Formats: sequence, structure tokens, C-alpha cells
Amino acid sequence: MKLLLTSGGVSNRSIRDALVDMLGKPIAESTALCIPTAMYGMLPGTAVMTWRQIAGQTPTPMVELGWKSVGMLELTALPSIDEENWVPLVRETDALLVCGGDVLYLHHWMRESGLADLFPSLSGTVYVGLSAGSMVMAPHVGEEFVGWKPATGGDSALGMVGFSIFPHLDHVMCPENTMADAERWAARVPVPGYAVDDETAITVVDGVVEVVSEGHWKLFER
Repeated sequence: MKLLLTSGGVSNRSIRDALVDMLGKPIAESTALCIPTAMYGMLPGTAVMTWRQIAGQTPTPMVELGWKSVGMLELTALPSIDEENWVPLVRETDALLVCGGDVLYLHHWMRESGLADLFPSLSGTVYVGLSAGSMVMAPHVGEEFVGWKPATGGDSALGMVGFSIFPHLDHVMCPENTMADAERWAARVPVPGYAVDDETAITVVDGVVEVVSEGHWKLFER
């Protein structure tokens, strides 16, 4: 897949242009599936937040970009559905819009649902991650971002990229996400880490990693 890993969605022109370039056609001619599953792993009250994300009523643009069509793929439902009823839909969709929430809960259901098994074969798909939806691609998320706990413990995620992501850098609603916090996080994760604000995204295409930003970010090397 082509990866567009964001902290705050498609929040500015530079990130939007990167998305269009990855799609290879206008957004208005592209189809998308919204994956809200990570939201359910958070605190009570997230049902309303989940609806707002799906409805495009949040400050983190994903579904409201003017897609040709947008559907919803709920990962917790997939184990009870025949694969023939959802796998072809995933394969033919241009973009997967993976919402934020609890990253390890999302990781669990990506594995449990079988969606993660499809990723290596989705060569033409653009994966658009938002916060936890981006972090789940990393080998590790860092202990700071462990909320929902898997039975096996730890902070491991999909490992489809070789770096970890610290989102919402210096966000007014996230006082625990300062650059100093990011530095402490980076010192503990065993891979390089990107601290990114909500005006920044990371693209990964054919193994090439680039940063697209109208804000600020920092790479912590190992």
C-alpha cells in the first residue's frame, strides 16, 4: 500500500496534494472506506465522537474531502461475515480512511478481522491514517500510548514501517504531548521515531519515507 500517515487528518493543502498524488486521480473520482474501530477502545462516550468522525463533523478531515463515495468498514463485525462479502470491497476501494482512537485496540481488530493479512496485496490502495490509525503501522507505539491492553501485553503493532509515531505534538488539547514528552518517548522506543503535529504527515511509497508539513515535527534517530 501507499501510506499517508497523519496526526490530524488531511488538514492542509500540502497533505491534500500528497493524497491526490498518491491516488493518481482527483478525490472526486476516488472511492473510500472509513474504518472507525479504534474509537471504541477509548473511554465511555466515544460513540458520539465516532459518529462525528464518520459524519465528517470533526476538526480532523477524512471523510469530508469530496470522495466519489464513502463506505464504512467496521472491523469488529468482520469475523462474523463471509470474506466474500467484504474482501472484494476492500480490494476495489481506492483509499482506506483509518480513524484515531486506541491504537492497540485497533491493532487487535486489524489482526482478528483478517484485514491486516490483506495489506501486502493492496498495491494500489492508499492507506490514510489518523493518529492511532497511523501509529498502528509502527513496530512499537511506546508505553505512553498503551491504553487498552492486549492479552499478550506489550506495545507491539503491525510493524509495516520501521519507525514509530508520536502524534498531536504541542496540541492545545494534549498537554502531555510536548516536545519534551516526545523526547522521553523516543528514548524508550527501540526504533526511530517521528514526533508530528496536526499539520504534518508522513508518506511511505515503495519504501521511501517523506515528511509533508505546514507545521512542525522532529525525527529522533536511533
